[in-house]
Amino acid sequence: MDFLNQFFFNIGDKDFTYLDIIAGSITIIVCISLYFFIVKKLLPRVFGKTPEQLKNKNKVNRLILIIFFLILLIGLSWSLGLDYILYETNKITISITTILKVILIIEFARLLDWFFSKFLIYNYEKSREGIEEKDSSPKNEFNEKQISQNVQYALYVLAIILIIQNFNDHIFNIGSFELKLSGIFTVIFIILIARLSAWIITKLVLFSYFRKSEVDQGSQYAINQFVKYIIYVIAFFISAQALGLEMTVLLGGMAALLVGVGLGLQQTFNDLFSGIILLTERTVEIGQMIEIEGLVGTVKHIGLRTSIVETRDNVTVIVPNSKLITDKVINWSHYDDKVRFNISVGVAYGSDTQTVKDVLIQVAKDNIYVLEFPAPIVRFTNFGDSSLDFELHFWSRNFVVIEDIKSDIRFEIDKAFRENNITIPFPQRDVWMKK
Repeated sequence: MDFLNQFFFNIGDKDFTYLDIIAGSITIIVCISLYFFIVKKLLPRVFGKTPEQLKNKNKVNRLILIIFFLILLIGLSWSLGLDYILYETNKITISITTILKVILIIEFARLLDWFFSKFLIYNYEKSREGIEEKDSSPKNEFNEKQISQNVQYALYVLAIILIIQNFNDHIFNIGSFELKLSGIFTVIFIILIARLSAWIITKLVLFSYFRKSEVDQGSQYAINQFVKYIIYVIAFFISAQALGLEMTVLLGGMAALLVGVGLGLQQTFNDLFSGIILLTERTVEIGQMIEIEGLVGTVKHIGLRTSIVETRDNVTVIVPNSKLITDKVINWSHYDDKVRFNISVGVAYGSDTQTVKDVLIQVAKDNIYVLEFPAPIVRFTNFGDSSLDFELHFWSRNFVVIEDIKSDIRFEIDKAFRENNITIPFPQRDVWMKK
């Protein structure tokens, strides 16, 4: 052991022993061996030989080379004792290894950013092979750039936290409360991770389960919303702890605040709890056709306070959730996806009623949007003042364009009546003039 501590050579005022040289040599050998093992053994298994894969391989190879070079420099600085201080104050000390570690953290974040982004995008696309999503609204469309940004923001905020920890953490004094700079970025990181976790769980994990179990769209939406709410609530409490807030004091303050705010925002809280009831009871679900206060439309979104209904005129209507709970709501597709509709028509007295019935049923059957089962029927409803009144009843699943379907059927009824000499009479009155 005395031999290892013997002087070997010096550079300037720095003396190097045999132990320093051996430690430095081991550091170099380990870094180079790990680098070549990863580049020569692992990367070829991950990447193929297509131009795109080779391009990605070269990019990853460059990042790994930079990372190992930085690790090598840091290792040599520690083993050889070459960590010179470049700048020093009472609060901040900047040395060579400090700068190298900052660069290493940034480059490592770049590598993880590329890896996780590609991993999530690949799994998303694989899980949806052969499937077209029903909800194609802009906010629900798959966006590779958006996924990459979510991962990127989270990783770079984490990098900032690690960089701050290499320096003396700056503290802000707000009265008796101390707020650390790293605590602020930790809260941002927790929020970003919560958002990313909600996306991974709902879009990847639960989606695979829904697909195998054939869960309906409304149930999927309700479960996804509850998962998001739980994740964000947990993130909120973790963020409060990261800031150094006492949970008992926070909960007590929230309770008092909710009582005061609740008195002034009763309707808002009513809508909030109505949203929770909608997601649990599922009396109204995503994709269903509803009618409320004369408004007919498809439910596109159920939020915590309001829901979005898209009318047949492609007009978006924002409905408070309390309306869907307390008001009378007609749900056209709650238990089944078909609804019976009717068209009224009158014919002149003296017409062959059996021929009228046969013509109306045939017209309905010829329309591609009318279901074969249950079959359309005709009712003779009344002997009117000027006509014999009939109703054509038929079933259809095309709720959104049902008025267009009715219009087409009326066109065909008029055409068929003309071909069969059946008259649709004008209103008539016999007036007797008496002196």
